Amino acid sequence: MDDSGHRQPRAASAHPAPVQTEIEIPLGDVRLKGILGRPVAPCGLVVFAHGSGSSRLSTRNQFVAASLQHEGFATLLFDLLTAQEEASERESRHLRFDIGLLAGRLLAVTRWLGHVPSLATLPIGYFGASTGAAAALVAASKATVGAIVSRGGRPDLAAASLPLVRAPSLLVVGGDDTDVIALNRQALAQMTCEKQLSIVPGASHLFEEPGTLQQATQLAGDWFKRHLLQARGAP
Repeated sequence: MDDSGHRQPRAASAHPAPVQTEIEIPLGDVRLKGILGRPVAPCGLVVFAHGSGSSRLSTRNQFVAASLQHEGFATLLFDLLTAQEEASERESRHLRFDIGLLAGRLLAVTRWLGHVPSLATLPIGYFGASTGAAAALVAASKATVGAIVSRGGRPDLAAASLPLVRAPSLLVVGGDDTDVIALNRQALAQMTCEKQLSIVPGASHLFEEPGTLQQATQLAGDWFKRHLLQARGAP
């Protein structure tokens, strides 16, 4: 399920424009491309795990990231696959459901961030879309994460990792995405952390309908503000 494509409205700006920096993340022999967005004095860092067939250039995730930046969060959108892997994936589609590989990449990037002096002290949240939500949950079962948001996600693919997740987790699903709602409810029943399922009325899987992505973004922002600021010890 491709999570790239249609243009979304630009997030409203109430603060100085965050700085956007193209980065390359070294993970052994692998180099992953990313976009780091930094507002002035960020209060937390949200790392994105995109869905299958997507990339750091997903317009939907970029819209969410811009909104979070204006709420005071740094964001990192990065490619879970290398350019060579992505080219191979387009032919065979053998990696899009390899949750172990995707979660391993996300976990490695999280550990790398812990060695970046300007980011190391920030509480981390994960924002996962489609299969990226499963990768985020699996990674969170092995890392210290302050909060998780899944948008149109497949948390059921995290399987045995679900009861091991400790981070407060919000699952956001479109009201018209009935099959995925059922899968999210099944996953929610297996989770033992603080958890919530929020359904956006009239939204399909990709939240393309007018106003629906904004609603999902508001839910995500509220969740991260509540839990990441708490993780940082803010009053």
